[in-house]
Amino acid sequence: FIDQLPSLGLPESIIAAACSRSGQRVLHVDSRSYYGGNWASFSFSGLLSWLKEYQENNDIVSESPTCQKQILENEEAIALSRKDKTIQHVEVLCYASQDLHEDVEEAGALQKNHASVTSAHSTEAADSACLPTKDESLSTMSCEMPAEQTPSSDPESALEVNDAEATGEKENYCDNKSCVSSTSGGKTSENVPVTEDTTEQPKKNRITYSKIIKEGRRFNIDLVSKLLYSRGLLIDLLIKSNVSRYAEFKNVTRILAFREGRVEQVPCSRADVFNSRQLTMVEKRMLMKFLTFCMEFEEHPDEYKAYEEITFSEYLKTQKLTPNLQYFVLHSIAMTPETSSSTIDGLKATKNFLHCLGRYGNTPFLFPLYGQGELPQCFCRMCAVFGGIYCLRHSVQCLVVDKESRRCKAIIDQFGQRIISKHFLVEDSYFSENTCSRVQYRQISRAVLITDRSVLKTDSDQQTSILTVPAEEPGTSAVRVIELCSSTMTCMKGTYLVHLTCASSKTAREDLEPVVQKLFIPYTEMEIENEEFEKPRLLWVLYFNMRDSSDISRNCYNDLPSNVYVCSGPDCGLGNDNAVKQAETLFQKICPNEDFCPPPPNPEDIVLDGDSLQPEASESSAIPEANSETPKESTSLGKPEESPE
Repeated sequence: FIDQLPSLGLPESIIAAACSRSGQRVLHVDSRSYYGGNWASFSFSGLLSWLKEYQENNDIVSESPTCQKQILENEEAIALSRKDKTIQHVEVLCYASQDLHEDVEEAGALQKNHASVTSAHSTEAADSACLPTKDESLSTMSCEMPAEQTPSSDPESALEVNDAEATGEKENYCDNKSCVSSTSGGKTSENVPVTEDTTEQPKKNRITYSKIIKEGRRFNIDLVSKLLYSRGLLIDLLIKSNVSRYAEFKNVTRILAFREGRVEQVPCSRADVFNSRQLTMVEKRMLMKFLTFCMEFEEHPDEYKAYEEITFSEYLKTQKLTPNLQYFVLHSIAMTPETSSSTIDGLKATKNFLHCLGRYGNTPFLFPLYGQGELPQCFCRMCAVFGGIYCLRHSVQCLVVDKESRRCKAIIDQFGQRIISKHFLVEDSYFSENTCSRVQYRQISRAVLITDRSVLKTDSDQQTSILTVPAEEPGTSAVRVIELCSSTMTCMKGTYLVHLTCASSKTAREDLEPVVQKLFIPYTEMEIENEEFEKPRLLWVLYFNMRDSSDISRNCYNDLPSNVYVCSGPDCGLGNDNAVKQAETLFQKICPNEDFCPPPPNPEDIVLDGDSLQPEASESSAIPEANSETPKESTSLGKPEESPE
C-alpha cells in the first residue's frame, strides 16, 4: 500500500480521499466500530453505547505489545496505544421523567439474534444502568448496548441547502434489542412511532426518557460541535472535489447574543441592520460605517496601524461605537476572545464573517444535515469509490521501523499480520505515552443538552442558532452555544439539541454548568402545566472534556520516522479550516506534484477505448443544481445566490 491511515477523523478522511483520487492505494483502518473517530455523530442509543465504551476503555490495563515476535533483527517496533485518553470527566444528568419500561425500545427495532447475545440480562441492565439521577456521574453507570453509527445520506443526493422535513432517513441502527441496518425513506411523520405504544398517552408537551429512547434514531449527536463558513476552505473543497453530492446542508438562521441576562437576535446583513428595532438610527449608521471599513481594512492601514499592539476589544473602544455595538461586533460577528485577540485578528475575523454573508442565506454559516459526523463519511465514500479499502474494528499493534534507514516499513495488526506501506498517517490519540511524553495538550469542554424549546422563542420552531456567552472570570473562555432544531435531522420533533463548547480551564461541568444555569432550567413535573415559563427546560445533559491536539509541532513527538505523519483531533474553533489545511499540507508531502482533491471525471466524458485522456468535469458539471422543488429557503451549494451585505 502507498498509504495507511489508522483512525477515521476528518483530516485523515480528506487525505485518504485525495490520495485515492490521485491513483494511490489506500488502506484506512480504525479500532473503533464507527466512522469519524472524535468527529463522529451518534443516535441516542449509539451515544449511550459510546459512553459505555468510554467506561470500558478506562478499565483497560496497559499491556506490552505482542508483536515483538514478528520484529526482525534489523527492525524495531513503535508500540501504539490500546487506550483512548482523548475523552475525560464524563458526566450524564437526566431530568426527564424516568418512566422507562422493560418493553420500551427504539422505533423500528427488530428481534436480536440470540446467538450473538453475551448476557441474558443485558436488556434489564441497560434499562436500569442508563438512567442516572441528576446528581450521578457516569463513573457509576454501565450501559449494556452495542455501538451504533449515524445515518449516511443517499450517495446520489446533491449537496445543497435543503428542507430536512422531506428528507428520508438511512442509518445503521443498533440498540439494546437489535443491531440491524435500517432504512426509512420518503416523507415520514416524526410524530408517528413505528411500534405501537400501548401505554397511557402522555400529557401535552410531556417528554419522558422513554420517549427519547423510543425516538432515539431521530437524534444525531455530534462529539464535536462546528459550523461551516459559506466561503470557508471546507465548502470550497466540497465543491471542487464534487464530494458535495454525498451530503446536504441547512442554513443557520439566527445569530444571537446574551446581554444583561437576556437572549436577543443580532442584525447581520445590511437589511437586518436597518430593520432592527434594537438599534437607534445613529447606531445603525455607526455600525454600517464600521463594517464597511472592516471589509476593506487592508487598504487603509493608517486607520489601524497605531492599534496593532492592543486587543480587538480595546480597539473597538477607540472607534465611534456604542457599548451595545461593541458587544455585538466582538462576541457575535468577530467571535474572537476578548482578552487575547489582537486588533488584526479581530479585523480579519470580522471581514471573514462579512465576506461569507449572503452566499447561501442570511448568515455566514451552514450545518450538515444528520450532523458533523457526515463529513468524514463523505470523504471516506470518495476514497472508496476510487479503490480505497476500509477496515473498522481492526486495531494496529505497532509500527515497524528499519533501524538503518529510520523509516517505517510496515505495521503489525491485531492478528499479527504484517502490512507493508510507503507512508503512514496516524491520529495523535493512537501514539503511546512514550511517543507523546513531551507533548503538552490543551482540552476542550463540551456539553450536549436535549431541551424542550428554543432559547429565543419566535413564530417558527425550526430555527438553527449560534450564541456566544462571554467569559465572566479571568482565565476562562467564552462559551459557544449552537442550538439545532428537528429539521437539521439531529433531534426528535418537539425537542432541541444544544451544543456548548469552550476551551477548558477546569472540568467540562465546572466550565459550562454556569452558562447552562443562565439559559435553561431543569425539567420538573410541577411546571409542566405552566406554559409561560421563561427559559427552556433541560431533559438530558452530557458533559465531557475532549483533547485538543491541534497545532502541536511534529518535533514534540519522540523518534517518529520521516514517513509517519501525525493528524490531530478536533480543535476548539468554530470552523473546519484547520482540518482542511492540515490535510492539504500532509497530502503535498506525500504527493508533492499532485492536485489536491480534483473533481472526478465527468461520466459522459470518460473514454472507454483505452484513451488516457479523461477530461475533468468543469465547475458547472461538478456542482449539483438545486432541485426545482427545493423550498424557498433552499439554495444549491454550488451556485449560491449572492445578496448584498
